[in-house]
Amino acid sequence: MSNTFYFTSESVSEGHPDKICDRISDSVLDHFLEHDPHSRCAIETAVTTDFVCILGEARGPDSVTYDVMEKIARNAIKEIGYDQRGFSWKSAKVDVRVDSQSADIAQGVDSADDKDEGAGDQGIMFGFACNETEELMPAPIQYAHGILKELSDARKNKGVSELEPDAKSQVTLKYVDGKPVKAKSVVVSTQHKDGLSQNDVRELVRPYVEKVLPDGWMCDEKDFYVNPTGRFVIGGPVGDAGLTGRKIIVDTYGGAALHGGGAFSGKDPTKVDRSAAYAARYVAKNVVAAGYADRCTIQLSYAIGVSRPISLYVNTYGTGKVDEEKISEAIRSVIDLSPRGIRTHLQLNKPIYTRTSAYGHFGRKPEEDGGFSWEKIDLVDELKSKLG
Repeated sequence: MSNTFYFTSESVSEGHPDKICDRISDSVLDHFLEHDPHSRCAIETAVTTDFVCILGEARGPDSVTYDVMEKIARNAIKEIGYDQRGFSWKSAKVDVRVDSQSADIAQGVDSADDKDEGAGDQGIMFGFACNETEELMPAPIQYAHGILKELSDARKNKGVSELEPDAKSQVTLKYVDGKPVKAKSVVVSTQHKDGLSQNDVRELVRPYVEKVLPDGWMCDEKDFYVNPTGRFVIGGPVGDAGLTGRKIIVDTYGGAALHGGGAFSGKDPTKVDRSAAYAARYVAKNVVAAGYADRCTIQLSYAIGVSRPISLYVNTYGTGKVDEEKISEAIRSVIDLSPRGIRTHLQLNKPIYTRTSAYGHFGRKPEEDGGFSWEKIDLVDELKSKLG
């Protein structure tokens, strides 16, 4: 790793068209899980001007009708804050096209008699942790998320009515000896009410950026870009179409770590695209929290219908205090990484997914109802008992 370099990550707000879709897909999933924890869902959403389409496959209670899904979508749009000309929770047309889960897939992933539950699909999943931040996340993506969460809170809870839901942030940090030391540049593009000047928006945004960055880390004024084109009034699905699962790097580590092939939102936890990615993050975070590495990547791989991971890979990038093979053996001994084992250990069959649909699936605080359980560091003592 070079002594000095710059690294950039971006985030997008809950009002970004793709994130609206993630929110609706996860809200539908949560409704299924609330009424039957063993529901199976693969829900996709698409949005454009005054139009929402919910499609995919599901298996769950008959009470979750098309009408119910439409109401869920409208409520999600309302909570995000869209009641604008061209996209409103009141007027948007909602088309639901959700079919039953494939019987061929079901026979591979259901448990029966002497057969354990298999993975919902083949695939590779990665988890990552590093000691750059308190949350053990890469600093650029953590700060990019933080800026947009602050702007969202200001818009929803602090009366900053000039802001609208659609927004993006981008943070470039300077690294020295592999550690972040300062922001090189910050970019924020936020939708706003008509009539505001570019400088008005800049000064509106500034205190929230300064609040998120550590003291003394603010970039030079010439490298602080707010609405670089000068105007951002038309936004959301009126300005751009959206799809579920199109912001997977925003959802994970901002490009600072590897990513598997699958998106998360709308998928129930039998889908290892989601649950195994959570488990890999959980394990990597505990390895770093236990002090065995400054940086850690975990890869898991699965085959559809097979209950155990095909492989487990550990990489500590030369920062490890213990041999990687020993870390791998310890991981296998402290957690069952089968689909059922992951779901049981992390208690994933709960309606906890709507909250993951914006501002990252990782680097969040574990919640009392089981939300973000994969952010706990409760494996530390067990790892230490195995590794010393």
